[in-house]
Amino acid sequence: MDGTVLIADDDRTIRTVLTQAMTRAGMQVHATSSLTTLMRWVSEGRGDLVITDVAMPDGNGLEMIPRIAELRPELPVIVISAQNTIMTAIRASEAEAWDYLPKPFDLPHLMHRSALALEESRKRRRTAPGSETTAESDSAPHAPATQRTDASEIVTLAGRSPEMQALYQSIARVMNTDIPVLITGESGTGKSRVARAVHGLSQRNAAGFQILDPALPGDRQQEDHLLSELRGGTLVIDEPGEYSPEEQLKLNRFLDRFTRTESTEPRLITTSQQDLNLLLASGHMRADLYYRLKGAELHVPTLVQRMSDIRILAEEFLRSDDLDDQGPGVGRSNGVARAFSPDAEQLLSQHSWPGNVRELKNTIRQLVAVSTRPVISADDVRSLLSGASAGSVTVPGSYTSQMIGNVPPGSGGAHGLMPGASDGQTDDGNLSDSVQKHLRRYFDLHQDSLPAPGLYQRILKEMEIPLFEIALEATRGNQARCAELLGINRNTLRKKLTTLDIHVTRGRKLM
Repeated sequence: MDGTVLIADDDRTIRTVLTQAMTRAGMQVHATSSLTTLMRWVSEGRGDLVITDVAMPDGNGLEMIPRIAELRPELPVIVISAQNTIMTAIRASEAEAWDYLPKPFDLPHLMHRSALALEESRKRRRTAPGSETTAESDSAPHAPATQRTDASEIVTLAGRSPEMQALYQSIARVMNTDIPVLITGESGTGKSRVARAVHGLSQRNAAGFQILDPALPGDRQQEDHLLSELRGGTLVIDEPGEYSPEEQLKLNRFLDRFTRTESTEPRLITTSQQDLNLLLASGHMRADLYYRLKGAELHVPTLVQRMSDIRILAEEFLRSDDLDDQGPGVGRSNGVARAFSPDAEQLLSQHSWPGNVRELKNTIRQLVAVSTRPVISADDVRSLLSGASAGSVTVPGSYTSQMIGNVPPGSGGAHGLMPGASDGQTDDGNLSDSVQKHLRRYFDLHQDSLPAPGLYQRILKEMEIPLFEIALEATRGNQARCAELLGINRNTLRKKLTTLDIHVTRGRKLM
């Protein structure tokens, strides 16, 4: 491997390691801690490859890339950075960096990418000597986004783990293409937020963003209205594997209209927990619909696969204003917590989080809502997580006896608001009579004091949890049938399942 590499990094250790590794591999290396020196070398015609950090004492490495392209269009630039957020990946893509590697990077991987970049540099010089136009590279996206979504608007995408870095780079590659995108991942991982990020970071961000109502296809008037609202925006199809054969047919016919509409064709994004390949093989998905939806795939990792991000996410959620938008007794307005103790952070990082990011966010919401001290302690976290692992449902409205306040320890059941629900007692009479008995006992437990504010919302959630869980069980997890059974539309059902943090396990299909 031959060629000359120019390295700009203010970390002496990184400069030394890279210089030694590349020298041993047969390359010549010039290393500096100054962007000014780097740009002088570039202007003098030195180097076949540039490797630069982003945050440098005398400037920003990303901002130098357009100037490098102007001076030396054949010179590839690899960006390395400890500012490893999604916005860094997007800006590296916009600047047309040949590659972007977040720190800490894998040295063999960087060496491999450097070898490929050097080879491309040689091809560029051979095919277009003196050209003022940079050759296209298959290894990096080049379409710039006109506007960006601020990183604070995509909290669920926070994270510095290698798994999230791979996702960020994949988003950067597909966000400004027109091909369909399939976003896969378990429940609660943040697939819908990734879909919004792809739209918000793309050139389509000024156009419409709509999640398709499964009942809409087939209604010509509603189809026309949706197409007029999208106008070159993004249409999200959620869980198409749960569509009935009739719904799949109507959806396919609706998508046929995309190429015939006078407005700009919308971009399709599909989100799915299920493997569409398996659904196609088993005959539960139409082949023509599958090939329409199956484009570039983005896989969202589970929280257990990115454990190093839990602390980052917990702190993001703790600071988030979203906690104020969940109704009385659930948001930040009734809590004072603003930080975690080190032991509390450690406990959060060690939990398995089967509900993924959604479960973590709801847990932080509960901890904040009932907090009486500025710092959330390990005991606070341990009490909540042990209650969840003992069988209680972890949702914003499910408070153990400790959370409610004023209720003596041990006086409440697993759900807190229903004290007799787990004490072996049975209730006679209708549902209304049973609820009334539980509520009277709950108020009696407080004696002369009143329950914590927000009782109405908490009671509604206590009633909704078993209703939705039992209805889902009866319909074997089929959300379309469950929505029909309850007499609500599927979007309303999904919003409720998200709010209540109810995880859907699809049962065996009945033929």
